[in-house]
Order: sequence, then structure tokens, then C-alpha cells
Amino acid sequence: MPDDDQLLENAKAPAKVSGDAGSVEQHSLPDQIEVDRYLNSKKAVKRKHRGLRLGKIVPPGTE
Repeated sequence: MPDDDQLLENAKAPAKVSGDAGSVEQHSLPDQIEVDRYLNSKKAVKRKHRGLRLGKIVPPGTE
């Protein structure tokens, strides 16, 4: 499986290229969006708190 940098480079590179006069076709926008979501979700999972914060609520006067 390719690493994150390789996925990003593949998404930035053209999907098809022809020669002589030149013809370039980019990856479709949904494909590019999907790669971005995938890489951002992998980055979010590596975070320590993952967007959740747990704490204990103690009302005043109960000590």
C-alpha cells in the first residue's frame, strides 16, 4: 500500500497524458476529494484526543 505522500502525488499528477500536440486529463474531482478525506481522516486518527475530551463534572457544595 502506498504511503500518504505517494497518494498525494498520484492525486496531483494527471490521470492520462498523450504525446506530440499534448493532451492531459486530470483525475476527477470526486476522486481528488476522496483522497483528501482519506488522508485527513488518517491524520485525525493519529491525534491523541481524536476530538473527544472526557472530564468529571462535580457540582459545587458536594465535597
